[in-house]
Amino acid sequence: MVAGRTPGRFGWLWAAYGVSTFGTRFAFDAFALVAVLVLDAHPVEVSLLAAVGPAVGAVLSVPLGPWVEFRRKRPVMIATDLLRCAVLLSVPAAYALGALTVAQLLVVSVVVAAADITFHAAVGAYLKEIVPKEELLVANGRFEATTWTATMLGPPLGGAAIGWLGPMTTVVADAVSHLLSAGALRAAGGEDRRPVRPVPRVPPAPPGRGARLRAGDLLDGWRYILASPALRPLFLNTVLVSGLIMASSPLLVVLMVGPLGFAPWQYGLAFAVPCVGGLIGSRLSRRLVARFGSQRVLRVAGTLRACWSLGLAFIGPGTAGLVLVMVIEFGLITCMGVFNPVFATRRLERTPADRVVRTLSAWSATSKAVVAALTALWGLLAALTGPRTAIGVAGVLLLATPLLLPRHDHDGGHPHEPEPAPLRAEEA
Repeated sequence: MVAGRTPGRFGWLWAAYGVSTFGTRFAFDAFALVAVLVLDAHPVEVSLLAAVGPAVGAVLSVPLGPWVEFRRKRPVMIATDLLRCAVLLSVPAAYALGALTVAQLLVVSVVVAAADITFHAAVGAYLKEIVPKEELLVANGRFEATTWTATMLGPPLGGAAIGWLGPMTTVVADAVSHLLSAGALRAAGGEDRRPVRPVPRVPPAPPGRGARLRAGDLLDGWRYILASPALRPLFLNTVLVSGLIMASSPLLVVLMVGPLGFAPWQYGLAFAVPCVGGLIGSRLSRRLVARFGSQRVLRVAGTLRACWSLGLAFIGPGTAGLVLVMVIEFGLITCMGVFNPVFATRRLERTPADRVVRTLSAWSATSKAVVAALTALWGLLAALTGPRTAIGVAGVLLLATPLLLPRHDHDGGHPHEPEPAPLRAEEA
């Protein structure tokens, strides 16, 4: 149990995170399935839903970071939950009226992607506010375990629900999950900390003219990340690793379900069962840090998680091939389960409270953009060389990513900008 000043508030936050995450995993690929099963969409349209929607959503989330930074985080999270619920419910409503189109699905996917990034950035800032520093690793470990549990159970249950009750089932369930998340956050109660901003070094705005969002504010998250010796290597490493892993994922579907002849349920099984490794890794992370220190755990787990994906280029048909995929994915996910909570905790510890939302928003937006770009690039590479070769190239490049991990545990902040001492309340 997370100890500290506000265990009840963390419990409600964890409940909100859990139900929202499960709803999202339960509705895994829901828009693509709706497009295919309901609208008879062309493969190009389905690809647009999978790539363009999240990418545009990531771009739209960028100006929200500076705006959210100096506002109370719990109302922002509740608002993004309610927004996601509303736009998701528009899909079955349009379906019932016979007015559903691929264009509407694309717009909804953009809004949901932007709201997702904003929600999770606000979660990070709120978590740092309500959980003492010494308990952050425990809290992040619980979030990590929740994510992998939802990933293990959500897609198979969602697929079964679609088969029994129709393609709109998971969309409605995802919408309801966000409504329940908003309710849990509302129940958390307590007095939210009033956001603060450093006292400006320039004269204040004239009366009647409130603080405005400047164009330069949009880049604050990236400025801080790239200028920080503690965060810059983690940023480059995690963005590249996630991009290379996700870029080869569609190719693995093509390889397994196509030439290797695996049934779709076998493909799902091959990636659901290894998620147990995420639970194991998230439980081990705190013990490993207590024994070896966070820096060593980051480097070892970060190195090991880069060593598995190359094996996917050598899978074959039949039971042996299926077992090999499960073993590789189990090893990869276990290492990620250890690495991710330690990484998330390091990132929060090294980010001042008045920069958390901008930093996390910039991080997520970059990651989504890189995933989209590398996925498209690896699709072209697979068209030229075949999916197995493209998967192998991604695996080889992953072997080099540990070189980007931080070599030392830097103890703080921005190397060129002193921590702002005088603070004042910012009017919302």
